[in-house]
Amino acid sequence: MRRRILLLVLLAVAAGAAWVWWALPPAVSIALATSGPALRAIYATGSVEPVTWAKVGPAVRARITEVLVEEGRRVTAGQAMARLDDREAQHRAVEAEARARFAEEELTRIRTLVTRDVASRSALDRAEAEARAVRAAAEAAQRRLDDYVVRAPSDGLVLRRDAEVGEVVDTPAALFWIGEPRPLRITAEVDEEDIAQVREGQRVLLRADAFPGRVLTATVAQITPKGDASRKAYRVRLALPDDTPLMIGMTVEANIVLRETDDAVLIPPAAIRDGRVFVVRQETVESRTVELGVQGPRAVEILRGLVRGEAVVLNPPAGLSSGQAVRLRP
Repeated sequence: MRRRILLLVLLAVAAGAAWVWWALPPAVSIALATSGPALRAIYATGSVEPVTWAKVGPAVRARITEVLVEEGRRVTAGQAMARLDDREAQHRAVEAEARARFAEEELTRIRTLVTRDVASRSALDRAEAEARAVRAAAEAAQRRLDDYVVRAPSDGLVLRRDAEVGEVVDTPAALFWIGEPRPLRITAEVDEEDIAQVREGQRVLLRADAFPGRVLTATVAQITPKGDASRKAYRVRLALPDDTPLMIGMTVEANIVLRETDDAVLIPPAAIRDGRVFVVRQETVESRTVELGVQGPRAVEILRGLVRGEAVVLNPPAGLSSGQAVRLRP
């Protein structure tokens, strides 16, 4: 009998404890809405290059016989930068010149025969035409000799040299890069989905591996009217200040600033569920719709529906509803 009474007492205690646990409000964690900077930007990648520059390559396929300039040297338009093996071209030019002289001598002879009524007028016409043709061919062969000299297309500094004596090069090759070391710019590619939001004059924040932890700046200077259909991107030029530490050829990550707020209302992403938050008010919660702005991994900007200092529930439990009592998780 005592065991039965004891068992009944234990069951009653357990039932009472279960009822008390079931009756307690759900325990939640909260966070306060704070204020801080929020930045909405478009991401792009690009590389640093001079505003004024050009690739210099050969006009014909040939072997390099002489390199005349080094990196860092200033050149003028038309200056010879390298020479190619032109021996075969020289032979062709000499041959063409010999043919031209022979045709001119033949023309002189026929003219003499025409004045003596030995040759016909038609023979003279043919000789004149032949002389003009071979002379033009000889002059063209002579001009082609200049194709074996790689010349600077404009004034500038030799930024890079990729030419070595003995190397066989062809027309697609770039043997030299010439340009001015300042000013510099960044050529970046922006996705076609974002390009409509980009405007000239927008501020750009830059990050480069060469300067870890340092944020550099640029300005949107130009947007190319035609995009690349295969890459689904548009080329955007970013102007760099004269004192930029970036160097030609560096790659950068660019964030084109669309909107910047210094005192935005910020809450953790875990407080948002289906565009709503639960605001704690006097031990109860109020479900509230909010308008989201910039969304980051650590904080989300709230444009409307919440003010700084209000407490919101983190990771709202399933079934939580507006007006329901809650208790803070210890």
